[in-house]
Amino acid sequence: MLNFKLIYKILGQLLFLEALLMSLCLAMALFYREDDAMAFAISIAIIVGSGFMLKYKGRMAENSMNRRDAYLLVTLTWALFSFFGAFPFTISGYISDYTDAYFETMSGFTTTGATIIDDVEALPHGLLFWRSMTQWIGGLGIAFFTIAILPSLVGGSIRVFAAESTGPIKSKVHPRISSSAKSIWLVYLLLTLGCAVCLYLGGMNLFDCTNYSMSITATGGFAPYNDSTGHFHSAFIDYTTIAFMFLSGTNFTLLYLAFFKRKFLSLFQNSEFKLYVLVVSLATMGIMYFLIRFNGYDMANALRSALFQVVSFLTTTGVFNDDAGKWPHITWVILSICMFIGACAGSTSGGFKSVRGVILFK
Repeated sequence: MLNFKLIYKILGQLLFLEALLMSLCLAMALFYREDDAMAFAISIAIIVGSGFMLKYKGRMAENSMNRRDAYLLVTLTWALFSFFGAFPFTISGYISDYTDAYFETMSGFTTTGATIIDDVEALPHGLLFWRSMTQWIGGLGIAFFTIAILPSLVGGSIRVFAAESTGPIKSKVHPRISSSAKSIWLVYLLLTLGCAVCLYLGGMNLFDCTNYSMSITATGGFAPYNDSTGHFHSAFIDYTTIAFMFLSGTNFTLLYLAFFKRKFLSLFQNSEFKLYVLVVSLATMGIMYFLIRFNGYDMANALRSALFQVVSFLTTTGVFNDDAGKWPHITWVILSICMFIGACAGSTSGGFKSVRGVILFK
């Protein structure tokens, strides 16, 4: 039997979390004095009310979760977060059709990066920030985040972790799954902060660097400008974006062991990471050759554009600094293969995952 009371209880807690995060966007709207503030206020009120209703239905729940409960919880979490997360777009009127708003929000939470908005620069700051935050929240998984911050869920956290995992993961950072979740979220937070600081030093303002850092570390692809990172025409910003996309596509357990436990060799001893680096290198060199031969790029621009697009496609991030539609058709095939393969398991990226490629080769 499914433990519906526990599921209601957890969903109620998660909706409070969504309301709290949305309140940051309300503060942003009030700070810039834009017309989306009321939309966020109404949305937060609806979410909090719904959270209390679910908490009430889940009162006196038995804190025991089986695998079926965990998979249902994760599925309902994505659906509910997107359902309520679409409200600010429709209430504000910037996306008139609720189906479109739901699509946009689900695209953010799942870090897919597809969008129905033709001109994102027309959105107010609050909605732009919420759009980026949906990616960042969904980057490692909403329920995964819950494991790290809500001790009351420890009883079923291992099964929720299994339902949220993005690939075959054989190692744990800590014996307790809640401790592992906190360690991996620490890596995620530090990557986000480091990316924001580097982009700020590269010339972005505080709002832009925060939005782009959330998009890049979540490997989501939403950007506050129609031209993505190409808007800035900066080599420093491009290479910073490449570096953090690459790190965000690496297994976070490996990053934790390398930088916190000082086991740097564990990166280069890992077969998945070696395949990840190999694919990046070969695809970049191949596209560089075609850009230099057929599009007249010099070496520096060919390296910058090819490496950026390869890492963006391989990690399924989706940001861009060049118009790949003008490149030779063979480069599209290479990028499509990269997008299919994906980066490492245990990262925020999508795709088939390099670890499965290793398994196939072996």
